[in-house]
Amino acid sequence: MKQPVRTLFGHLSTKISSAIGVGLIRAGFVCAGLSTVLPAWALDFSGPMGLEIRAFTNDGETQYSGYVQPKLQWSTENSAFNVELFARYDDLDDERSHADIREATWLYITDHWELKTGIGKIFWGVTETQHLVDIINQTDSVEAIDGEDKLGQPMVQLTLVRDWGMLNLFVLPYFRERTFPGPDGRLGPTQVDTDNPRFESGDEENHIDVAARYSHYIGNWDFGLSYFQGTNRDPKLLPEIDPQQGLVLIPYYDQIKQLGLDLQATLGAWLWKLETIAREDSADEYLATVGGFEYTLFGIKQSALDWGLLLELSYDSRGEEGPAPGQKDVAFANRITFNDVNSTEILFGMTLDLDDKQRKSGFLEASRRFGNHWKLSAEGRVFVSHDEQDPVYLIRDDDHVQLNIEYYF
Repeated sequence: MKQPVRTLFGHLSTKISSAIGVGLIRAGFVCAGLSTVLPAWALDFSGPMGLEIRAFTNDGETQYSGYVQPKLQWSTENSAFNVELFARYDDLDDERSHADIREATWLYITDHWELKTGIGKIFWGVTETQHLVDIINQTDSVEAIDGEDKLGQPMVQLTLVRDWGMLNLFVLPYFRERTFPGPDGRLGPTQVDTDNPRFESGDEENHIDVAARYSHYIGNWDFGLSYFQGTNRDPKLLPEIDPQQGLVLIPYYDQIKQLGLDLQATLGAWLWKLETIAREDSADEYLATVGGFEYTLFGIKQSALDWGLLLELSYDSRGEEGPAPGQKDVAFANRITFNDVNSTEILFGMTLDLDDKQRKSGFLEASRRFGNHWKLSAEGRVFVSHDEQDPVYLIRDDDHVQLNIEYYF
């Protein structure tokens, strides 16, 4: 399989990189020549601020933190400026006390194309348990274990809107390193030396990455085809002995090429989902897939309550030798939506390794609004693993419950 994959990547990387570069350069010249009068404007300032409490059930340790995420949106007839900031203070983990510009973008809109520049957030994907195709932004892994919190990414994005679909082209001129818990942190490797990262590219964090995504629909089927070429967002952690610190893990960011497909079909009460990637990095070429369904029972016993049943299977061709969980797993979940004025929701389930039945994890997420400004969220996670080579083994003692109280201004 490797040789055809390598040939395909080599051909596509040349063609797509050239097309993206030419397209965005042309868009830049067009916008440089624009002179518009935009008298109409609107301004909005909002966002949450909250307190978070994590209680680790195996050793009784409690972690407290506070955070704020203000958002400023300014728009005119043909353009918009969006800023989203984030800051957290954590009493346990110094690395988790941090601030970030999640987004600071200017968007210009016409009938057939859009141009966005600045620091942005882009999400690709449809599945619940993994987001394989989501590769533009770096994961802010000190925030949560699910990988859904992202750092802002410097970018230039050109979007073409046509009857035949939507085409997004990206130039990513700067790379963001992944965050990791500090020595006193939880929910991840705590020996990572983030001060001394290594890169395959001599340009290091200044390597220019490119990406493209085509999305469209056919009947009830929505799909996206994506390509990425640049610095890997998932670092390899290389063990080394430091004279002062002992064993440390050095993040190594290699160069990758990735093809992705995301697919979703809405067929009555059924929602079918699929994400699959083919990736070539410095060590391997492999395929990874996650897919399944969500079936919703609407109006249980003639009430407003909906009950969704979820099942997803994941596969990684690297098998148990791979550095990531999800090589051959099945996930079951239940989603209960109350459809009330307070937006009450509950999601709970578990993931089981089909090769090693002893590796499993369970989760519970619930949320409810109170009035127009307050929201209460609860979360619980359990991790079980006895294999020292398993990534879940690192957090086997980090079972916890979490409570968030948020005020929306």
